[in-house]
Amino acid sequence: MFGIGTTEILVILVVALIVLGPKSLPKVARTLGKGLAEFRRVSTDFQRTINTEIAFEEHEKEKKAAEKKIFGEEDSKAEAKPAPEPAAEPSTPDATGNLAVAPDNVAAQPVAEKAAEKQTVKEQA
Repeated sequence: MFGIGTTEILVILVVALIVLGPKSLPKVARTLGKGLAEFRRVSTDFQRTINTEIAFEEHEKEKKAAEKKIFGEEDSKAEAKPAPEPAAEPSTPDATGNLAVAPDNVAAQPVAEKAAEKQTVKEQA
């Protein structure tokens, strides 16, 4: 126990008896015993927690390896296939027989903004 021999323990007990006295020595010994028991309980609980966490991590690694083995091939095949492109809207002929093309709203937007700015300038003047 802690590398202390029997003679060292006897010397410690005799010194404690002399320093503390015969009346308070049992109380101190009881308190010391409870403290050591609590320390052992906490250290055992800590060791169990560490072992549980290690086992959990090993289980997670095994689970991921099994999932990769089972689903890994399917996932890699799914990732290799490109997503299908959306179909282009078919152009419809207008009354003249020409194909109707929708106007580009992005190109028309700056023109509308300029017209709105001119209108506000005229109103302010």
